[in-house]
Amino acid sequence: MMILFELYKAFFFIGAIAFGGGYASLPMIQDTIVHSTGWLTMTEMIDVVTISQLTPGPIAVNAASFVGTKMASIPGAIFATLGVVTPQTILMLILGKIVFSGKEIKILDKMLGALRPGVVGLIANATLSMMVSSMIPETVVKPDMIGVIGFIIGLILSIKKIDLFKIIFIGAAIGIILAAMGFF
Repeated sequence: MMILFELYKAFFFIGAIAFGGGYASLPMIQDTIVHSTGWLTMTEMIDVVTISQLTPGPIAVNAASFVGTKMASIPGAIFATLGVVTPQTILMLILGKIVFSGKEIKILDKMLGALRPGVVGLIANATLSMMVSSMIPETVVKPDMIGVIGFIIGLILSIKKIDLFKIIFIGAAIGIILAAMGFF
């Protein structure tokens, strides 16, 4: 029962301070889930981000569901997910009341404008951290060639502006071929 409270508390904190959307919340999720609590390894965190890209919904909600399920099955997923959405729900109820009452929120506009550069920094931090972790596994010092090859192929495909579904299909095909060849 204590783990359910811990899951709720950890994800409530993430939900309360996660400004700027899913990618901006990744460093907070990573710090809490990987470094502070040790609920996931960095490799599992990268898997959460990957799965979150394939499933509908915000990254924080998907991460909460994944971690909650891993730690305490279905009740864990429910408590973690409720934890991450509770702060935004309360905030939206309060702001909705203010906005629909006709009051201007100049201070909120200024606060959100000031947060934008920080959000960009958080996204860059999460991107670099996961890129390094996917190319250099925790157990090996040398770069993981599959991660490097995947990054290069992804970069080339995104520069050439290939459709997202084609990129996913090509990535899956390469993964199947590399797995059949015994690379992982």
